[in-house]
Amino acid sequence: MNGRLQDKVAIVTGAGQGIGEAIARAFAAEAACVLIAEKNAETGAAVADAITEGDAKAAFVRTDVTVQDDIAAMVETCHSRFGPCDILINNAGANVFYEPHDMPQHEWHRCMALDLEACWSCSRAVLDDMRARRSGAIVNIASVHGFKIIPHTFPYPVAKHGLIGLTRALGIEYAAEGIRVNAIAPGYIDTQIARDYWNTFDDPAAERAKAERLHPPGRIGQAHEVAMTAVFLASDEAPFINAETITIDGGRSALFHD
Repeated sequence: MNGRLQDKVAIVTGAGQGIGEAIARAFAAEAACVLIAEKNAETGAAVADAITEGDAKAAFVRTDVTVQDDIAAMVETCHSRFGPCDILINNAGANVFYEPHDMPQHEWHRCMALDLEACWSCSRAVLDDMRARRSGAIVNIASVHGFKIIPHTFPYPVAKHGLIGLTRALGIEYAAEGIRVNAIAPGYIDTQIARDYWNTFDDPAAERAKAERLHPPGRIGQAHEVAMTAVFLASDEAPFINAETITIDGGRSALFHD
């Protein structure tokens, strides 16, 4: 039986761990050719090796998505290994959390460069191929921070609000050319970043339990749950979903708070 992404060529940025790794593995399992575009050479290569050991198609290219030459090399590697890009997953990013008045100015620039501008730079780099073939899917990994403001997380929500705006703008701009641009807004997901945060407390298990209690299902999300939503949005099963953002937070954002 063919996979849901049979013979599609996908680039996944920040695919060396967490949500990006889960997306790369899910895409490969659905028969896509996956380019792991990751800044950390050790983790990126390890993910690509693990996928190819299972007879799926993957390759690694070291990519800092804030560096234009790296983005150009990413697209060139995609062409040489698999062909033109059908699917781009803009996943690379970082939490940059401050109180506004305490934030060093360089951290503003770092956050905007990585969490917003890089998504446009990577999108622009693949759009020529997509426009030429009048087909393509871009999925941006946004955040519930793109809708809600949590104190002391500045300027991350500013970038994620911008990313949702970018998703809508590009989705509308290129819809008539057969290109769909959507976003996923994860909430609390069980990744190494979350575990590292819990480990900063005296009782990490208690902090995890507190996070779980915030969610109607009594748990937090798993990376593979985000990944399968990305599979759906990138596949031919979602041909009329465009310029949209799907929230994955177990219903927490819909929960009434007094």
